[in-house]
Amino acid sequence: MTSAPQLLTDPFLQLPTANSVRVVWFTEFAGQQHQVNYGDNLQQRVVATTTKLSRTREDQNSYIPNPPQKPVNRDIWRHEAEVTGLTPGVRVNYRVTSIREDGQSISSDVFTLTSKPQPNTPLKILLTSDHQLKPMTAANLQKVVETVGRVDAVLFAGDLVNVPDRASEWFDDLRGKAFFPGLQGRASYEMEYKGVKTTYTGANIIQHAPMYTCIGNHEVMGRLARTDSLDGEFNDTIPRDVAQRLYSGKSLIDHSFNTYTYEEILTLPQSQEGGKKYYAVTFGDVRLVVLYITNMWRTPKLDAVYNGRYKEAESNLNQPENWGYGQIIYEPIAQGSQQYNWLETELNSLEFQQAKYKIVMFHHPPHTLGDNIVPAYTDPVQIIERDAEGKIKAVRYEYPKQSDYIIRDVIPLLESAQVQLVFYGHSHLWNRFISPSGMHFLETSNVGNSYGAAWGDKKREVPFGYQEEYTAIDDPNGLEPVLPTIIPLVDQNGQSLPYVASNDITVFSIFETATGTISSYRFDTRKPDSEVVKFDEFKLK
Repeated sequence: MTSAPQLLTDPFLQLPTANSVRVVWFTEFAGQQHQVNYGDNLQQRVVATTTKLSRTREDQNSYIPNPPQKPVNRDIWRHEAEVTGLTPGVRVNYRVTSIREDGQSISSDVFTLTSKPQPNTPLKILLTSDHQLKPMTAANLQKVVETVGRVDAVLFAGDLVNVPDRASEWFDDLRGKAFFPGLQGRASYEMEYKGVKTTYTGANIIQHAPMYTCIGNHEVMGRLARTDSLDGEFNDTIPRDVAQRLYSGKSLIDHSFNTYTYEEILTLPQSQEGGKKYYAVTFGDVRLVVLYITNMWRTPKLDAVYNGRYKEAESNLNQPENWGYGQIIYEPIAQGSQQYNWLETELNSLEFQQAKYKIVMFHHPPHTLGDNIVPAYTDPVQIIERDAEGKIKAVRYEYPKQSDYIIRDVIPLLESAQVQLVFYGHSHLWNRFISPSGMHFLETSNVGNSYGAAWGDKKREVPFGYQEEYTAIDDPNGLEPVLPTIIPLVDQNGQSLPYVASNDITVFSIFETATGTISSYRFDTRKPDSEVVKFDEFKLK
């Protein structure tokens, strides 16, 4: 311990109440004591509770100095202190200090905190998702604060990182685009276009504003230690009932899928039924309902080497323990499930019905031009084909469109409850829709690695000759995308486009509760000196 101690992250805010807020930060040492000093002169103090993350690891694909050749544990400690006695609307200075075992200490810069806002408080809320260390994330977040100033909260519709147990993706990936650095102004990601290099740092956002998140497919890890890499482990999820059959008497969670690291890193509201996985919270004039709607992403390719959405790899046909079981759904949401029943109760609650703005957030798209909406959001129907001798020739999966749980079960419930906005991500683009009843749908996840939009000549990769319908173009669930209301992008023929799907132009959206306005902005990273353009705006009634 000869070098000076360092904080692994700046502090960030979680779970505000009417008179308190949690302050959370991380170090790579257990330490003697960790504390928050707050108040005008930082004279008030509260000591943090420290826990150690149980599943954070690094492997040969980690961008760290001297990566190991196989997954190894990385020791990281989490510190959380609750600052109480706060007055709504009053910002208070704070900083954190960690004292290492040898007595040396390290303090953060001074930031501000406040308790949960009361109704009728004008707020600016950032709507974002799918950061996943994508190339435009740091630029995106930097432009948020440069354009609208400090935001009051962040709603994050899933896919925070790529592999949730890989610690460096959260904290200190050497490419300069890890999760916390981007949201804390400590990123350092260089973009180059035509010889011009620009380094983006992200922005100080979550040091001052609480963040509410939902689980996307990239918050879920697969079977523990069955492969020689964290990527392999991430891709190795199987249904709980299959795990019960294959691993009788062993931990079902370790042998199917888990969200341990996501839940250990974040302090979120909780429901009695779903814990942190699905919950509801009031923030100012907003009642936010967060659902666990995501499934395993598998390739649409039909090549024999892949365990895909639609078929198992030929090499695995006689090894059911190596099957992928299609795009499995992690948490039931069909009518009659525990989550559905909880949602129904929440939508009937006084707190929900009296809210000025009713927003529902989850990861998987109900309406999109993106790739990831196909096939239907339903449990895969497994079809095993055998030859005359009973030998397996193929294992394939169908997804009956009429059984799409989001469209069939969830959306009618939200419509009847007069939800104004359904917010989601997953397909790495911007587009929005309005239902005939006036409910808005917004996907604003364009920070890079866009898969494009199924529009015009661009088609999704879907199987043909299968039993069910797999829509290659447009929204498979029947809504027309809304053309941006201010300055849409245009194609090479000068036609206005109802989407942004670009690896050069990034998009962010801001909800201003004073007017009920959601504004979407774009920034062309190829032109670092260009203006941020507000290209779309709509109001929640």
